[in-house]
Amino acid sequence: MSKIYYITPDDITDTNTLVNFIYANITVSYYYTDIFDEDFYINLANAGFISVSHSEEGIQYLVPEMQKEYAVMDFENLHISKKVNKLLKQPHLYDFLVSNNIDDVVLGIKKYHCDNWMEKDYLDLLHKLKVYKHQHIDFELLSCELKCVLTNTVVAGEIGYRINSTYTSLSGFTTKEKQYNNYGKLQMTLLAQYLEKNQYSFWNMGHPYMQYKIDLGAIILSREDFLLKWLKKVKLN
Repeated sequence: MSKIYYITPDDITDTNTLVNFIYANITVSYYYTDIFDEDFYINLANAGFISVSHSEEGIQYLVPEMQKEYAVMDFENLHISKKVNKLLKQPHLYDFLVSNNIDDVVLGIKKYHCDNWMEKDYLDLLHKLKVYKHQHIDFELLSCELKCVLTNTVVAGEIGYRINSTYTSLSGFTTKEKQYNNYGKLQMTLLAQYLEKNQYSFWNMGHPYMQYKIDLGAIILSREDFLLKWLKKVKLN
């Protein structure tokens, strides 16, 4: 198993460390820190990290990952299955909303993921990020909800963030109830269409190991190729 290194704000703002020791070291993906700070989180995200959280001996840590590979959606590659296309023709059944109100999606994630990594300190940070403005980086926390009109409940959704014209997924859920089969795929399709309509450049879907991302039309990029694409759309401090 690869060693997990402690990471600091200086590691991200120092170009030499970031480029020559973090980006270039393909054997290391995970880092950790006990700093739950808005600027640090946004700087990490801007550099291409996707951060989760983890508890060890009662201490919560932020765990930024510089992935070896990324699933990326270019919207011209979006594939809509026959079952999802059928649901798209019945818009009276659901409401789709993008906002920064994460509470209902967090409840869904906690309910449907027993291994949920969104722990207290991380959630507290997300709530701060809803209203926080970075001095240099155009960052916005986003929540995507698919609500059943009949029951007025959120049946699928995800949390992510926008940096400039890019969107990155963090975590999401879909209900397991049979009546909502394919609603998770519907939510992702509606999100892709929303992002394209609002002139986003691409969708960073994170880990490439889930087949549903490939089925939706995502391509798998190496870290090197992802960073070439990513750094054209964001500006490092």
